[in-house]
Amino acid sequence: MNMRDFDHDPLIVGIDAGGTSTRATLLTRDGECLGYGRSGSGNPTSAGAQLAGESIVDAVSQALRAARRGIGEIDHVVAAMAGHGAGGEERWLVDALAVAGYDGALAFESDLLALYFSGTAEQDGYAIVSGTGAAVIRVSGGRLEATTDGAGWLLGDQGSGFWIGHRAALAAVEDMDGRGPATALTEAVLDALQVVPADFTLGYGRSAKLEGLIRTIYLGRPVELARLAPLVFAAAGEDEVARDILLRAGELLAQSFAAVHRGPGPVVVGGSVLAQDGLLSGTFRRLVRDREPGARFIPVADGVVGAAALALRRAGAAVDEAGHARLTASVAAARAR
Repeated sequence: MNMRDFDHDPLIVGIDAGGTSTRATLLTRDGECLGYGRSGSGNPTSAGAQLAGESIVDAVSQALRAARRGIGEIDHVVAAMAGHGAGGEERWLVDALAVAGYDGALAFESDLLALYFSGTAEQDGYAIVSGTGAAVIRVSGGRLEATTDGAGWLLGDQGSGFWIGHRAALAAVEDMDGRGPATALTEAVLDALQVVPADFTLGYGRSAKLEGLIRTIYLGRPVELARLAPLVFAAAGEDEVARDILLRAGELLAQSFAAVHRGPGPVVVGGSVLAQDGLLSGTFRRLVRDREPGARFIPVADGVVGAAALALRRAGAAVDEAGHARLTASVAAARAR
């Protein structure tokens, strides 16, 4: 670390690195957010290590420019992301930051723990996220104590956007194949996937339109089915199949919560699926309150504030309830600039 760059107290960086976007905050030890930056995917699994590293460096550089500071003034960087360096494969980020001129401390934290601390400073509670994927954690003593689901599209993510989109595709195929009930989702899925063959019967007895749907789905990546989830929300007002999908998704998310539930605590809620009012979120909240009547739900948009709080903690600064409120306000102000 180049100590001659420290004309004042060294700065701290918190990074919320997601599969879609990466957000960085530049912080003083008092919890003031001096700068904010946003860039592309910071997840090395989905974007590749090189692109993820470039995105994180870009977000940090934006935060520094906003505050008119240099990278040599930072002495702690905390990156919150899925996997959080548990496999010891963090060299990709060490190298990316080193190229940018940073040689201070680097630590990884869970993206779900960052989500939790975006909503509260309480040291015991729960966080649930349901976006493309889905997972639930229990936090005890400020540490991540238990996780359920988050197992990916093939083995889990139950109640997630992918799970809902997959069920929409299944419902359309089963409707067209005569194995399931008629549903408004069929035409919606065909339109969304731009399946255009005329509706005639092929030589082996299958509808050409159904064959086109099947082939279109198999040509894409499985996770892309998540983009069909909004069709289910849109159809649920009048379509029983869509309602059943959302009801089951809410039940599955509540089951995941039950798997880690061990007592009272705030429930921080994130992700695009649970952010929507209606049957799914209502079912989830009702079932959670059946287990814990006084459950408090705290919606958050992302893990930015939590990543900042975890960075401050790693640097030795405590973030109590009042400090969390100040940090939240400071980050919001920096994002608005």
